[in-house]
Amino acid sequence: MDPGERNAEPGQVVLRPAGEIDMATAGEFEATLTEALRRPGVREVVVDLADLRFLDSSGVRVLVHGVSVGRERDVTMRVTGPQPGVARVLRITGVGTLLGLADAEAPVARGWRGLD
Repeated sequence: MDPGERNAEPGQVVLRPAGEIDMATAGEFEATLTEALRRPGVREVVVDLADLRFLDSSGVRVLVHGVSVGRERDVTMRVTGPQPGVARVLRITGVGTLLGLADAEAPVARGWRGLD
């Protein structure tokens, strides 16, 4: 997992993790996200998920924790651009709206068995 940080505009930090956020990489991502949220002068942290192929429950926990840390410091944290599989995880877990996803309430597509 590469956090791929860049600054977009004054007071904003954009993190662009790539690959996977799972149990093995969540700690590193959490440290990067928390540090960005606690930086002096930061008003918004955007987590661009366009290059993230996989997100498990430990990654979801880090994102939700990031929102909490941001609120404590009056910093907005939101996610953008998740690939379909990652967006589905965020919808299924019910955190899409909390993370600022506009289409978070869209129904989850079901496979032919109704299980996937």
